[in-house]
Amino acid sequence: MASRTPAAAVAWLMWRSSGPVVLHAALRPLGLSAASSRLCSSRQAPRQDKHPQRSAFRPATSPTHDWIGPPNPLSNLRPIVYHVPENESDLEKRLRHLRQETEDWNHDFWTKQNITFSKEKDEFIISQLKEKGLTVRDEQGRRRSLNSEEMAVFYKSFLDENRTRHANYNKEWYRRNFTITLLMARVALNNMWRTVRHSSKNSSSPTT
Repeated sequence: MASRTPAAAVAWLMWRSSGPVVLHAALRPLGLSAASSRLCSSRQAPRQDKHPQRSAFRPATSPTHDWIGPPNPLSNLRPIVYHVPENESDLEKRLRHLRQETEDWNHDFWTKQNITFSKEKDEFIISQLKEKGLTVRDEQGRRRSLNSEEMAVFYKSFLDENRTRHANYNKEWYRRNFTITLLMARVALNNMWRTVRHSSKNSSSPTT
């Protein structure tokens, strides 16, 4: 694969916010270009050594509705608590557990990726400022920054260094979503067959 120019790297990062259509409410958009909407601000960098954590708050599960919370400040993903239907079948439970486990896996990946991105971005900015003979903050105490062309060099470098990691994530993401979609189809067919059998049984019952 040919290496991207700095401008192309920025465009690749920015595409994520308008990515592919979601397959269904439980699934996220796919694609390697997931970098942009997952990248958090550099203020999270000091938390690099901590294990990614979600909010401790969890509402009680509902038998009819999923709960979707506000975006996590590290992963930028909205946590989901899936509903537990009454008389949940083994197949439905398998589907729910896989969806929830996939949410947790996705959260962990983007939390770690965002923290790494923020740390390396800060290191790049500091090194570039030092080359110019500048301090991190100006005379008024404001933090100095680099222009878009200078930052594009970092974005391209970060994407190149993490291309294999993103590709592996993408493959696993497609695999999980394919499995979830198949399980959803099986659940839908089972529910439809159950409804047909129930209707057939009621129609064949003698009336009094």
